[in-house]
Amino acid sequence: MAQPKRVLIPMSSHDDMGISGIKTGSWFEEVATPYYEFLDAGFQVVFASPKGGRAPIDALSMQAPFTTANTDRFLDDPVGMRAISHTAPLQRLDGEVFDALFFPGGYGLLWDLASDSQVIRLIERFVAQEKPVAMVCHAPGILRDAKAPNGASLVKGHRVTGFTNAEDDELDLSRHLLFSLEDELRAKGADYVRSDANWSANVVESGPLLTGQNPASAPPLAKALTRRLTHAAWDDASSDAATTAVSGVA
Repeated sequence: MAQPKRVLIPMSSHDDMGISGIKTGSWFEEVATPYYEFLDAGFQVVFASPKGGRAPIDALSMQAPFTTANTDRFLDDPVGMRAISHTAPLQRLDGEVFDALFFPGGYGLLWDLASDSQVIRLIERFVAQEKPVAMVCHAPGILRDAKAPNGASLVKGHRVTGFTNAEDDELDLSRHLLFSLEDELRAKGADYVRSDANWSANVVESGPLLTGQNPASAPPLAKALTRRLTHAAWDDASSDAATTAVSGVA
C-alpha cells in the first residue's frame, strides 16, 4: 500500500510588525483552507515554525470580512487548533521526508521565515529536485534570497505572484513592512504576474513553484498542489516549463 503524501506547512513565529505596535502572524484562511484540502485528499500534514510551539494567527484575519467557513471550522476543531499551538521546531525536522511545502502568508513571515537560512535552503533543495513548493500572499517573499544551483536568483525567469504593493496600500501597512515583496521579486528577475483587480484570486505555476497572490488565492492554490501531488496535472512533458496563470478561481 502506497504511503500517503506528506505536506509540511511552515508558519511564522513572529507576531508584531517591528516598532509599529501592530500585531500579526499567519493569515488564518491561508492556514485553514489548505489544511482541510490536504486532509480531504488523504495527505499527512505537519505544521512547523522557527521557534516551535504556538504559531500566532493575525487577529485581523480572524474578523469579518476575512473569515470563512473553513476558519470557523478550524476554530471548532480541537485537532487543528492543537496542531498550530504545538508546531514542530523547524530545525528538528528532516525536510527531505516531505513531498511538498505549503507556505501560508501573513506579515509575520517577513520578519522570520524570509531570512531563515534553513527554510531558504529547504526551498532551494525542493526546487532543484522538482518537488512542489506552494506559497501564498506574502510567503513568496521568502524567495527573495533563494538561489538556483548556478548561483543566480531562484526566481529569475520564473513567473510568480504574491501580495501586491497596491493590496498592502489598501490596508495602509506598506510603511510598516521590512520590504516590498513585489519590488523584491521583480528586482530578482522574476516575471511577476498580478490579477486585474486587487483581492482577486490569482495562481501562477512555474515548474515546481506554485504561487498565489492573496487570501482568495489560497483555495485554488491548495487545489493546484493537490493535483500536483496526485499527478493529475503534472507529467514529464510539462515539467520542463509549466507556466499557467489562473485568475478569479473560487
